[in-house]
Amino acid sequence: MMIETKRLILREYTLEDFDAIHEILSDPETMRHYPKPFDEKRTRSWIEWNLQNYQEYGFGLWAVVWKETLELIGDCGLTIQNIDGEMLPEIGYHIHKKYWRRGFGSEAAKAVRDWAFVNTDFDCLYSYMKYTNIASSATAAANGMKKIKEYPNKKDGISYAYAITREEWEERSSAEASG
Repeated sequence: MMIETKRLILREYTLEDFDAIHEILSDPETMRHYPKPFDEKRTRSWIEWNLQNYQEYGFGLWAVVWKETLELIGDCGLTIQNIDGEMLPEIGYHIHKKYWRRGFGSEAAKAVRDWAFVNTDFDCLYSYMKYTNIASSATAAANGMKKIKEYPNKKDGISYAYAITREEWEERSSAEASG
């Protein structure tokens, strides 16, 4: 599986991606909205979880590679997540901090959104984040999502859930194509 955008390639993780993704997931600044940065064991589990998701669902978080340098700069993809007690399809993303504010997260998330609506039967896609994660909220909004709820979350205190329906996506896609 591979998705290509103007600047990015999204591809399945391999075990060889460990060093690059660990640099991102172990960084305290990048992971400040998580309970704690990932150690090596947690990063290995992260990759293995995604490899398992590919087998079980046909999707997961994918490695985000910048075409210009062929460097792995993050991950983005679709997973099934517990969002306020419901197991829902969620677009998640992590981008290396040295690439923040360049639109890579939004570009990857839009590609995943489009892939999901074309290749799955989901009628709605979600993104959720800790209430303090303003950048993640902005990426969800740039992806055409609207905040649909705030809810208590044991891990994060308060979480925000954003969503876009298939109908909203179709309307947005039609408007972009004709505009």
